[in-house]
Amino acid sequence: MIPAHEIGEEVGDDRAGITRHTYPASAMVGDYLRAAAGLVPAVAVFATEPVGTVAATVIGGFGAVFAVFGLRTMLRHGTSLEMTDAELRAHGAWPRAIAWAELDRMKLAYYSTRRDRQAGWMQLQLEAGGVKVSLDSRIAGFDRLVRRAAAVAAVRDIPLSEATVANLEALGINPPEPGASR
Repeated sequence: MIPAHEIGEEVGDDRAGITRHTYPASAMVGDYLRAAAGLVPAVAVFATEPVGTVAATVIGGFGAVFAVFGLRTMLRHGTSLEMTDAELRAHGAWPRAIAWAELDRMKLAYYSTRRDRQAGWMQLQLEAGGVKVSLDSRIAGFDRLVRRAAAVAAVRDIPLSEATVANLEALGINPPEPGASR
């Protein structure tokens, strides 16, 4: 049996109040394929044909963009989050932690991939004392993370933008009234 953390399911220790969240490989495959679709042809051109300065600059620029996107995808896929009652901790290439008691900014954005806004993803950005954690809706337990962040934002009287409030409502989360305790 595959461990839950390898397929992106939440792994929790309810006794300790800890939940762990990862990006499942199935959610990241599309990004890996997009990176390869741009990088492989650029490398193939350089490996098989002599290229002039202008063409090398253009093709190399596109190849670099796709290489950076692929690297970013690998870093995101290698990141896991651990949420406790006291903090949200990111483990990976750049570990960082946000204490809930210090949360000072929350933004929930929706990015549509179609004009009718029927397909897309959400991104949650949290900040505390200059430390930022950003995660997208492909992570397992995204709604649980958003619910906790919204509750903390309300307790800490953190103002939420209209877009954040609308996105919370779209997830079925009624934004708590500022100052409400949980």
